[in-house]
Amino acid sequence: MKKIVLATKNKDKVREIKEIFAELPAEILSLENFGDLPDAVENGKTFEENATIKSKFFAEKLKIACLADDSGLEVDALNGLPGIFSARFAGFHADDKINNQKLIEELEKIGVEESKANYKCAISFYDVDGTEILTVGIVDGVIKKIPKGSGGFGYDPYFYIDETKTMAELTPEEKNLISHRGIALRKILPKLRERLS
Repeated sequence: MKKIVLATKNKDKVREIKEIFAELPAEILSLENFGDLPDAVENGKTFEENATIKSKFFAEKLKIACLADDSGLEVDALNGLPGIFSARFAGFHADDKINNQKLIEELEKIGVEESKANYKCAISFYDVDGTEILTVGIVDGVIKKIPKGSGGFGYDPYFYIDETKTMAELTPEEKNLISHRGIALRKILPKLRERLS
């Protein structure tokens, strides 16, 4: 059975991806399975570039097909920020709470109560023979300064998918159906299925 390594140690992401890939005839591993590894240098200017940098780096290093994602939040009022800096918006060692604090501070600086925004995810699959597959998923919403919900992670409590509900109020199953990552993963799934058959 073919092995595919997910270029992440984030348990939430691993769980999300494994659920969507459940029927894929492959053994899904994560970077946790390989001990201490150097980080890929994500110096791309877009989610697509960073996802590809990661998948190629780990596929070549581990000699196993690799799937990587790069995703984040783009807020219209902040000219697309935090964008590719979503995970480290408030600095390299910032957690979700500190990043969310920074997001609200930036909106307050410009006197904005809410803003259109989107979550974007690029998924890159890179195989040891040099095959690359790339898909993108986007979900539109509104960032509001009042958090709701305790599910999800990242900016989910502030990301409203409609007037009253945030991404953090969805069950994992509901989130998989509409999330940017879920969309990108479902786009790549048939392409991987075809490759593995």
